[in-house]
Amino acid sequence: MLQRILRCNQVSWHSLPSGSQTLGTNLDKTELRKLQAFLRRSLGNEDVRVTPEPKNPDDAAVHLGERQIASLIVDDEDGDRSFAFSMKIPVGREVLQSYLRKLFENERLTVAPRGRKTDSVELNSGEDFLGIISADDAKGNSYTLQIAILDFDLDDF
Repeated sequence: MLQRILRCNQVSWHSLPSGSQTLGTNLDKTELRKLQAFLRRSLGNEDVRVTPEPKNPDDAAVHLGERQIASLIVDDEDGDRSFAFSMKIPVGREVLQSYLRKLFENERLTVAPRGRKTDSVELNSGEDFLGIISADDAKGNSYTLQIAILDFDLDDF
């Protein structure tokens, strides 16, 4: 429900006050481990770590080495558990692909256009779709990578 309201009003999860982004469902150690394995495989880097968010146990922080690079938010809308990965990217469109390849040390990451959409692109790893990278501003000086992770995406981990 909350996600639908946000979509209709074009509001980001990150613009909400802390604590209103989740529905009170803590991530357990098994989920953290599975999310970490999923992101390591998807992004192609074994240095990705997922840890509980110290300020909000319903969320998780994603690290690459010692640096926090993204957040994970739990969504239990309509009884279906999913996770929203969100990562700010502080570069322009012309260097998105090279930035992500260098950051994750993964040459399989590619940025692809989305048809008629000009404010966002797809992120793929080889043939696999990972998520959407959307412009944060009209000038395209920074972007946000969003990956939706569904509960069944974690079944293999």
